[in-house]
Amino acid sequence: MTVETKLALSASEVRSFSELNNEPKWFTDLRAAAIEKATDLPMPKPDKTNIEKWDFINFPKHTVKSESFTIEQLPEAVKDLIDIEQQENLYIQRNNTPVVIKLSEELKAQGVIFTDFLTAVREHGDLVQKYFMTTAVKLDEHKLTAYHAALVNGGVFLYVPKNVVIEKPIQVVFLNDDEEASLFNHVLVVADKNSSVTYVENYLSTVDSAKGQANLIEEVIALDNAQVSFGAVDVLAKGYTTYVNRRGHLYRDAKINWALGLMNNSDTISENITHLVGDGSSADTKTVVVGTGSQKQNFTTEVRHWGKNSEGFILTHGVMKDAAQSVFNGIGKIEHGASKSNAQQESRVLMLSSKARGDANPILLIDEDDVMAGHAASVGRVDPTQLYYMMSRGISKEEAERLIIHGFLAPVVSSLPIEGVKNQLTKVIEGKVR
Repeated sequence: MTVETKLALSASEVRSFSELNNEPKWFTDLRAAAIEKATDLPMPKPDKTNIEKWDFINFPKHTVKSESFTIEQLPEAVKDLIDIEQQENLYIQRNNTPVVIKLSEELKAQGVIFTDFLTAVREHGDLVQKYFMTTAVKLDEHKLTAYHAALVNGGVFLYVPKNVVIEKPIQVVFLNDDEEASLFNHVLVVADKNSSVTYVENYLSTVDSAKGQANLIEEVIALDNAQVSFGAVDVLAKGYTTYVNRRGHLYRDAKINWALGLMNNSDTISENITHLVGDGSSADTKTVVVGTGSQKQNFTTEVRHWGKNSEGFILTHGVMKDAAQSVFNGIGKIEHGASKSNAQQESRVLMLSSKARGDANPILLIDEDDVMAGHAASVGRVDPTQLYYMMSRGISKEEAERLIIHGFLAPVVSSLPIEGVKNQLTKVIEGKVR
């Protein structure tokens, strides 16, 4: 039996929502066309995970209007993530409501644009229209991408002009403190030629359970010789059916570093795909996952090489506990013509209980001769030799296991550039593995 896929909103309702937000006609028309397409498009088919009974469609409310607050009134959970005095470039969204937007005068003078997504649609329509679901993610890929385009109700737009180097990280916090809120956030980051930026975001639920949907699409466009570091920690509440799609599209000599801590308490389908379109482009993707309870999750990390001399590295470490089940698909694809490219990947999964399950599937798809490629994968228990070594020095078995797990997940934790976010991920890992 499959879940009923009748869409929650009609085209006329989508148009009304868009018009109430004073959105330009092109975006209103795009929303209406997307909801029509979503009716007939198929659901995505993640490898080795059957999602026919997962409900990605129904929700109690499309948009929740939340009260605003000042920086001084931030909830403690958010304060722990940011340095209030030092963080000059900050966006905080409470459910579907923008509550804090800060951008330094220096960056404004250099032409940097940093604002909530729906404001960007109204005020920077030419830029948004050029890149929104036209390059990295296509609107009509499947039902969930079209559904997202129709129902976008939050997110961020960041544009870094040519030759602008942003030294301090841009920080974004998506706070979810209403159990009925659905998150159709769209994040669009455009780094123009020879620019550089570090972007770090948090999805943080302070409710115990949720009734809405989380359909998140994030696009990073890096033009020639642009450098982007993208860090994210996702901690969404149990009850969401989460679809998250993070994509990169890189041109000549561009580079992206992904550092992703995927710690949702919900059933999750996650895609992180980077297209290395330009010659000399490169992607380094590090991901850590901890699954607990009866969670079911599927993670696909792919680097697709189109340009010559492109390099792609994938490192995925997962820890499965209780009766959690996760599938890890790592894909290195070298297209014909992408000569002298290098595709490397490593997937490691630790199992902490007999009922937990983790599948690591390394895949190399090579359509060119003059390339380098390699992969490694393992699924197993905590190394008994390591445990014995630490216990022989007076450390209890529980503490030794905890330290080994932290070391196992350290490559991503240490990659996050903001101390508060790094500490948060460490605390989340600590809470999940104990």
